Amino acid sequence: MLQSHDPDPTTVTDPRLMIGVSGIRGRVGFGLTPEVVVRYAAAFGAWATAKGPSQSIVLGRDSRVTGPLFHSVTRAALESVGADVIDIGLTTTPTLQLAVENHHAAGGLCITASHNPIEWNALKFIGPDGLFLSAAQGSEMRGLVEQGIPYATFDDLGTTRIDAAAIARHLDAVLALPFIDIAGIRSRRFRVAYDACRGAGGAIIPRLLELLGCEMQAIELDTDGRFPRPPEPIPENLGPLQRLVRESGAQVGFATDPDVDRLALVSDAGVAIGEDYTLALATRVVLRHRTGPVVTNLSTSRIVDDMAAAGGSRVIRAPVGEVNVALRMRSEGAVIGGEGNGGVILPELHLGRDAPLGVALILQLMHEDGETLSTTVSRFPRYAIIKEKIDRPSKPLDAVYAALTAAFPDAEVDTQDGLRLGWPDRWVHIRPSGTEPIVRVIAEAPTSEGAKGLVEQGRALLATLA
Repeated sequence: MLQSHDPDPTTVTDPRLMIGVSGIRGRVGFGLTPEVVVRYAAAFGAWATAKGPSQSIVLGRDSRVTGPLFHSVTRAALESVGADVIDIGLTTTPTLQLAVENHHAAGGLCITASHNPIEWNALKFIGPDGLFLSAAQGSEMRGLVEQGIPYATFDDLGTTRIDAAAIARHLDAVLALPFIDIAGIRSRRFRVAYDACRGAGGAIIPRLLELLGCEMQAIELDTDGRFPRPPEPIPENLGPLQRLVRESGAQVGFATDPDVDRLALVSDAGVAIGEDYTLALATRVVLRHRTGPVVTNLSTSRIVDDMAAAGGSRVIRAPVGEVNVALRMRSEGAVIGGEGNGGVILPELHLGRDAPLGVALILQLMHEDGETLSTTVSRFPRYAIIKEKIDRPSKPLDAVYAALTAAFPDAEVDTQDGLRLGWPDRWVHIRPSGTEPIVRVIAEAPTSEGAKGLVEQGRALLATLA
């Protein structure tokens, strides 16, 4: 029997929490507390089990220092609404997404703040299809927090069982992809450098590289969450990995974020080539084996378009957000997609960003090409991307959109997510953030000066609304 519980509005309205499409996040002890985690986890468990195909919820966490604490209270919260927990322990977000599908669960809950700094943590909510909740689903689920959560009585509480094989199944699924030539990759004995940044990647990437016959030099493999550097795998944070590639003579360097859905690359020259290249290079190899469109978001580099064109395909743009890309991939029948932050999605595996998948695809590309990664990259144009955050004005952004559209009558206009103006070799995207009181202005051009010029025009127009 389920009994309603009075709502606690402080967990709904606290401005220190960042509530987005995929979940809630905040700084631990400042907005994000055990009480908040319990209420949102309970609301999700009640909502998912009422809607889903079973009473099971898959639960896992990344390596963050606060992970074990929130893991314990989340498991109790799920049991308190009658959910049967399938606990996969320390894991990756894509592993958990796959486990939801494998267990035909009602949903999944991953305790991870992805690339955020060490003081952050978060809950990511996953539906029965292995995708993050859509905006409508997330709004409906959060409504329980406001309206009252239906807790179970003593005779209807959930149970917990442990699933220790989720990571092994994930690796098996990656290596079972028909165009991953395991024997061929193993014969190359690639020298690989890896930086796990003490995230959950230490529990999966070394095993994958071993299975693919690679010689690995690694740093920060401990899964204790004590990040030695900012954990987002962007070029400015990858100095240690670049040095490791140069000193070890590695043919490629890999870096993952704490929950291992994003993959960044360092070339054999010891240079971080930018996270947009992960999807671009993965697209290059997949289009040799599959025919169909590529889907990415509106803020991803044109290098993906170049790689797709070389493979005889086209790129379809979706609003920013993994679930938006995944849903568009499903509707368009895409053969590959993802985001320019290092997230690769392959429908044959699952509709979620997956860094272990990215590792396998990059090694497959290197095997097929028989040339260095830096040589492959040099065959394509290089672009400069400038990203700015600007305080959100009090007035609507429509005036900025209209002025920019009028100023550039020759541009291709996309209004799915803010405004994106595109040309054959450049673009600018202006969109309000869904989680912060800011406007993001992102531009790309063949030169930094060209990209900066587009950003400045957007900034100047936004200033008129202040």
